[in-house]
Amino acid sequence: MYAPYFVEPVFKKEKQEQLKEDGELDKITHVPIRAALNDQTCSVFHDELVRKFTNYVMKSGQKALARELVEKAFENVKRIQLERYNTCPNPEDKEQIETNPLNVMYKAVANIKPLLQLSPIKRGGVTYQVPVPITEKRSNFIAMKWLIEAANDKERRVHFPEKLAWELLDAAKNQGRVVKKKLDLHRQCEANRAYAHYRWS
Repeated sequence: MYAPYFVEPVFKKEKQEQLKEDGELDKITHVPIRAALNDQTCSVFHDELVRKFTNYVMKSGQKALARELVEKAFENVKRIQLERYNTCPNPEDKEQIETNPLNVMYKAVANIKPLLQLSPIKRGGVTYQVPVPITEKRSNFIAMKWLIEAANDKERRVHFPEKLAWELLDAAKNQGRVVKKKLDLHRQCEANRAYAHYRWS
């Protein structure tokens, strides 16, 4: 346990640069700092969203397998996009093809993040499905969970990384099953907006 006057470590280089510009870095130079956690790193190969996604893919603590599956899915995304890029005859369309799987992942998650969810609230012996806004963290979790569920719900001949790659590409283009799922949820929330006042009563 650390005393309350210990400050949180600044491990991201961008944040260090920002603190230096603001003049805040000099203030914390001689202040005791907490030790950084295992997963807190400034490495360019580390990405917070991918780490979280890998943890959601993981089953029974098999992290190496989960990481391998995610890496294979990214490899498939790269192959598919490069194939599209090389076979595309129009130079203007070529510029719009995103070949970086990390950017595809970020775009896909941003496209399928829900803004609202239905929460069951009991009033006078009746349970109402009330639309409630959700936090950024929760919407990220739901988006990634939907992606994994869509990839798992596949034909037996199709492997998980291959299906996940196609789901990521579809979601990045704002189409496919996962985007439909988000729109259906928003439609249900819109239909139940008459019960929105039960959130506060």
